[in-house]
Amino acid sequence: MSPLDAGAIAALVPHAGAMMLLESVAAWDAGAIACHADSHLDPANPLRRDGRLAALCGIEYALQAAALHGALCAGGPASAGYVASLRDVAWTVERLDDPALGTLDVRATLEHREGGGMLYALELRSAAGAVLLTGRAGIIVPAPAS
Repeated sequence: MSPLDAGAIAALVPHAGAMMLLESVAAWDAGAIACHADSHLDPANPLRRDGRLAALCGIEYALQAAALHGALCAGGPASAGYVASLRDVAWTVERLDDPALGTLDVRATLEHREGGGMLYALELRSAAGAVLLTGRAGIIVPAPAS
């Protein structure tokens, strides 16, 4: 499907202001989404602690990609979802705020969907293609109240 910019992303995810970490969508389909982000280099990034952005914060980037994927597949703004589990999370760098990483490639791949639950594979790569973080997330989206 067609690429999206930050304005289109903002209309689809519940994240706002500095917590909207994704800058663009490079591609997406029913099974996966590929996004780009430069906010890891912003000194005002709200996830920084003591001026540093730990690699573990990459999970939030990938979860935002998963939320955006869900919204795009549903054809409208994302419903509030909850992370039920994180598994197999691994990272190869200590920090994401290194300018040498360049623009982050943020991916979420839908592995399974059943009822109000989804399982996503998560991945962050540097601009050069080096794997920075991988993992899997179980996400629950509660049924709307009747």
